Amino acid sequence: MKQATVITGTVGGDAHVIGTKILSRAFREAGFHVVELGILTPPEEFIRAAVETNADAILMSSLYGMAETDVTGFKESCVEAGIGHVLLYIGGILGVGRHDFADDEVKFKKLGFDRVYPPEADLQAAIQDLRHDLVKRALA
Repeated sequence: MKQATVITGTVGGDAHVIGTKILSRAFREAGFHVVELGILTPPEEFIRAAVETNADAILMSSLYGMAETDVTGFKESCVEAGIGHVLLYIGGILGVGRHDFADDEVKFKKLGFDRVYPPEADLQAAIQDLRHDLVKRALA
């Protein structure tokens, strides 16, 4: 299996850099080719980078609570760009105020994300999830 390429970044108007830096480092150390987009990344830039690098997955971070606004229609845009097969993961503080993470998970899966993680997610579990999902996709 080729070295998988993942795109990382903080989506939309979010300027929280630490989460995406930790995520990028963990995936790089786990053997993935990581293309880091940084903070304040428009959704279209994730798509452009995924197309240019033939990425296997897009890993979005968001901690400012406005992720739903930032990514509504994102899966459809991926399909239009010819990358509907790319795995989509998102994690962080995805909504404003007190709410149940289970509700966020349902909401973001309906938006087309394959995996949704809370801010305290275990990075090793996420790495294993991606490895599993890549194998599963290759077998499909």
